[in-house]
Amino acid sequence: MTSPSSAFTSRSASASGTFALGGEIAVPRLGFGAMQLPGRWTRVVERDTAVAVARRAVDLGVRFIDTAAFYFSPRARANDILREALHPYPADLTIATKIGPLRDADGEMYAEATAGQIRELVEENLGQLGVESLDLVSLRVGRLGAVGGVSIGERFEALAALREEGLVRHLGLSNVSAEQLAEARAVAPVAAVQNRFGVLGQEDAALVDRCAADGIAYMPFFALGGGHSALEGEGLRTVAERYGATEHQIALAWGLARSPSVVQIPGTASPAHLEQNVAAARLVLDAEDMGLLTV
Repeated sequence: MTSPSSAFTSRSASASGTFALGGEIAVPRLGFGAMQLPGRWTRVVERDTAVAVARRAVDLGVRFIDTAAFYFSPRARANDILREALHPYPADLTIATKIGPLRDADGEMYAEATAGQIRELVEENLGQLGVESLDLVSLRVGRLGAVGGVSIGERFEALAALREEGLVRHLGLSNVSAEQLAEARAVAPVAAVQNRFGVLGQEDAALVDRCAADGIAYMPFFALGGGHSALEGEGLRTVAERYGATEHQIALAWGLARSPSVVQIPGTASPAHLEQNVAAARLVLDAEDMGLLTV
């Protein structure tokens, strides 16, 4: 079996192809999630390492970074790390952020922002990142709970108003149902949906297909388990062995093959894992592989 490091000699996120975000911003379909850069309450990430990982991601062709002001630990904030690492930002770099959950100093998500708090949260991201407008802002719904069941219209209207002012370029949603997506689209165009979806959790398949049909980017979170579940299974092992790849690389490649609207945003604070994730952009799975992995 070929080792993962030698299986893919050319690493570039551009090998994943591109998606036209909002019909106008071409981004490679393999991006980067900044959530792990600040570390966690129980895991320390050295600042120099976090900055180096962000810079290396861009060196490797990543042109889409997903972040949020509520990505922080007692020691650091993701937005501050990105600003230190990359500001002034490359002209072709798209940075997306999310608003919605309110976290206390201990990291607990204690509430969701009201419509009246949307502007403050957008301005917080603008200030931390050091920009005058944000490329994509998604309304995160339900904290960590199940999707659906509540109206999001008033909050999304408040976010859409900031788009009209020029503070936000494109609008997105996170952790939403098909009904909530339809409610938001009645207010303003939705450029992206960020929901939980992956090779071991394919329950959102119908919404993935709806987004593809409507030209909406679908950005899976926890596509690699998110540290909450082990990324393993007989199908994954079989396909990984076939390509001399890791199960994580196969999971990323599966998402890219599953739908043309999928933009993967794997997060890491490890330089080695970053290299492996980006190398997955070159993996092209065939019908037999997809048959083993798709439920």
